[in-house]
Amino acid sequence: MTEPFVDVEDIADVATAALTEEGHAGKVYELTGPRLLSFAEAAADISAASGREVAYVPVTPEEFAEGARAAGLPEDEIVGLNALFAEVLDGRNESLADGVRQALGRPARDFTQYAKDAADAWRA
Repeated sequence: MTEPFVDVEDIADVATAALTEEGHAGKVYELTGPRLLSFAEAAADISAASGREVAYVPVTPEEFAEGARAAGLPEDEIVGLNALFAEVLDGRNESLADGVRQALGRPARDFTQYAKDAADAWRA
């Protein structure tokens, strides 16, 4: 499964433009990054940028719940998060959109660039 990771700065830039510039009234922009990535690929980008080993380790809903309980998370939050993960990570997001370009006239930032820009925070 892959996800269209979107840079939060792109989200902020589109929101700023929509709220402060002419021509956005009544428009809906679907925002995604420029390519689909697996979580393992995103972890590899973070590793490369930060110089630290980062790995994606998939867990089952039961494993997540067990770990969350051990960390003291309330049961209703565990149930809610597992439901959210099941819906969000069901493959429905495996598509790309051009909303950043439509709103800003430039392409969306790639996750690799995001990882490079954020690498200093991960090195600390």
